[in-house]
Amino acid sequence: MPVPVPQQRAVPAAETTHGADLTLLVIEDDPAGTFAVPEPSSTTGARIRVRTARNLTEAGRLLTDDVDCILLDLDLAAASLPAGARTEGEAGLPDDLATLKHVLRIAPRHAVLALTAEDDAERAAEAVRVGAQDYLFRGELDGRLLSRAIRYAVERKRADTAQHQLTESRLRAQENARLERGLLPTPLLDGSDLAFAAHYRPGRSRALLGGDFYDTVRTPDGTVHAMIGDVCGHGPDEAALGVELRIAWRALTLAGLCGDALLSTLQQVLEHERQSEEIFATLCTVDIAPDGRRAGLCIAGHPAPLIARHGRAAHLLPYEDGGPALGLLPHARWPRRQVELGGSWSLMMYTDGLIEGRVGGDGTRRLGQDGMVAMINGRLDQGLGGEALLEAAVTQVQELNGGELTDDVAVLLLERDEARIHRRGRNASRSRPGAASSAGAQRPPL
Repeated sequence: MPVPVPQQRAVPAAETTHGADLTLLVIEDDPAGTFAVPEPSSTTGARIRVRTARNLTEAGRLLTDDVDCILLDLDLAAASLPAGARTEGEAGLPDDLATLKHVLRIAPRHAVLALTAEDDAERAAEAVRVGAQDYLFRGELDGRLLSRAIRYAVERKRADTAQHQLTESRLRAQENARLERGLLPTPLLDGSDLAFAAHYRPGRSRALLGGDFYDTVRTPDGTVHAMIGDVCGHGPDEAALGVELRIAWRALTLAGLCGDALLSTLQQVLEHERQSEEIFATLCTVDIAPDGRRAGLCIAGHPAPLIARHGRAAHLLPYEDGGPALGLLPHARWPRRQVELGGSWSLMMYTDGLIEGRVGGDGTRRLGQDGMVAMINGRLDQGLGGEALLEAAVTQVQELNGGELTDDVAVLLLERDEARIHRRGRNASRSRPGAASSAGAQRPPL
């Protein structure tokens, strides 16, 4: 049978402040009546009230919210344990500390003092190892010692509880961090000539994952698909929804969906998974042809990507034909627009956290897309690219904002360098066996 656990107070007894009145519950069974609890003394002016229970059943009734410490006689007969609570030690012998273990189970938040005889020091030390805060000997017990032991036990229990909560919090934070890291995407670009970089910074304090999401995959036909999105809001529910949409996008893309068909299906996923009908998500997708020179663009209420072609200033891709954000309008449509990329280019996709930061001393003007384009062009003029470009851009936005950005920020960069691709192709052909010119070689005899 399960051991009944009395109702514990909302604020643990061990959190009693120094100098406050304390209540001691004494659990002892002395049929001869020779044992008496000395009146606790206190130099702080606070009182220590004493209650006495003759068995564990009575102790369960007296273990109310105002009890701060328990003084347990280790010689209390194990026969007083409730059915199912008796345990055996080594070699099948009765457990000498069974009563203590039972008290620790029913009073996990209370300080516990073990009371035993002077010649039983080994069992007293074992009681502390099991979970008691301290032990006392009957023959040496007086009011002053008891008062000091009670306050010491209460303070030690409070410290132990705080340390346990701190350790538990650290472990939970580490587990959450591992979980969130596992939910961040790993781009699938094996065999592609495109270079990939990404920068992610959630707006929530101490979080690794926000409502922004992105992904990049290469399908068997050589097409590279990239996506970036933003769920409205900044909490854990929005982060979870963003992960669901990202995973759904990857699965649908690998299954062959693209453009309007893919976004329509994603909207259905959003409508089924969101917490309320007010939740929506913006999205931008591009599918880059295998030759890397053309792309299809779909925008669902999201900022348009930025493209920088070789030798030309960066500018925004067309966004006039975009559709609404996912989850706003039923049966909406998202047209796919064909875009010429050229031979060498850099394509940057981002969420609105990058452009909504404040600039200027008055703090009323936002960076906006035009300010972002100018900022990126300045960094490109410095020769930055890849992760260095994204890191510098986000850092500058934060500096302009005058502090940490409150919104999530996700930035994704795809780059194609036609000259590098040609050089790599020539090097590969030279190193291929039998690739040397066969001019002048004689035909082997039959």
